[in-house]
Amino acid sequence: MPERQGEQPVLGIKMAASTVWEILKDAGIDPGPGRGFSTWADFLCSQADALLACDFFETVTLTGARLCVFAVIEHASRRVRIVGATAHLSAVWVVQAAKNLVMDLEDGVADRAS
Repeated sequence: MPERQGEQPVLGIKMAASTVWEILKDAGIDPGPGRGFSTWADFLCSQADALLACDFFETVTLTGARLCVFAVIEHASRRVRIVGATAHLSAVWVVQAAKNLVMDLEDGVADRAS
C-alpha cells in the first residue's frame, strides 16, 4: 500500500510520497528540509502578532479575600490584559472570560482596520 501524505487520508485519497514529490518538483517547490531552516525564535518572531500567553495567579485583597486573576499578554505589543478576577474559579467562568477576551481582540482588529 502506498504511503499516505498530508490531508489526503482524511479525504480518502491514497498517495505515494513520490507522487507528492513530483507535484512539488513540477511546481518549482523544493522539498521541505530544503525550503530553509528557521529556528524556534524565528517562528515566534514571525507569529508574534498572533501569539498570546495566559495564566492565572492568586491575589489577596485589602479585606483578605482571595481572588483568582486571569491575565493575558500580547507578545507583539507586550500589552498585559487582566481579563477578569473571581473568588470562585470554575470552568464556566473561564470559558466566559475567554469569550470576552476574543470579542475584545476582534474589536481591536476592527478598530485598526477602520
